[in-house]
Amino acid sequence: MGNDEGPDDEKPAHEVWIDSFVIAKYTITNHEYDVFVKASKYPVTPPFIKDPNFGNPMQPVVGISWFDANAYCQWLLELTGRRYRLPTEAEWEYAARSGSGKNVYPWGSKNWQEWPELHDRFENGPEEVGSFEPNPFGIHDMGMNVHEWCSDWYDANYYYYSPAWNPPGAQDGTRRASRGGSWRHQIKITRCAARSSLPPGMRYADYGFRVSLTLP
Repeated sequence: MGNDEGPDDEKPAHEVWIDSFVIAKYTITNHEYDVFVKASKYPVTPPFIKDPNFGNPMQPVVGISWFDANAYCQWLLELTGRRYRLPTEAEWEYAARSGSGKNVYPWGSKNWQEWPELHDRFENGPEEVGSFEPNPFGIHDMGMNVHEWCSDWYDANYYYYSPAWNPPGAQDGTRRASRGGSWRHQIKITRCAARSSLPPGMRYADYGFRVSLTLP
């Protein structure tokens, strides 16, 4: 986990062990989130949903705060009795790398500059989920399309003291961690180790989420 050649918050690269878990193949779509809002009577609808650039039912839902994403997971837990939640940073990076530290990007080590066709897309918003080839684990759109909330509090120095087993993130903070690329950035694809964060109450048009599941 991490990258000694990356920004300071990715250092030091270190070994991490995590328990088995399940992570969603796709980020949560507008349609899926609408089911949640209606079924749970959740008081906040996505702020960009009526914009034609963001309202396709199969686009990832965006404009979601960390609290909204967590509420969705809690609703799934109550509905199914299964322990749905947001992934940790460690789980997200493991899934993005397909379990191999050699995979700099979700597709492997080939540099993003060698994929110019990816940067001609995302003109005004994210593409439908599953629009990009899956990584070797069969997971789509990791590292691109939208930033994805993680469960962790963000700490730029966390890797210097994080535990080797199931690191849960910092104990507290002012920002929640996120991972993945963004349709609105000049460089739209991120490396698997790249970290980002945002105050948990913020709602941006390039922030969505995917769910994970704790196994019994």
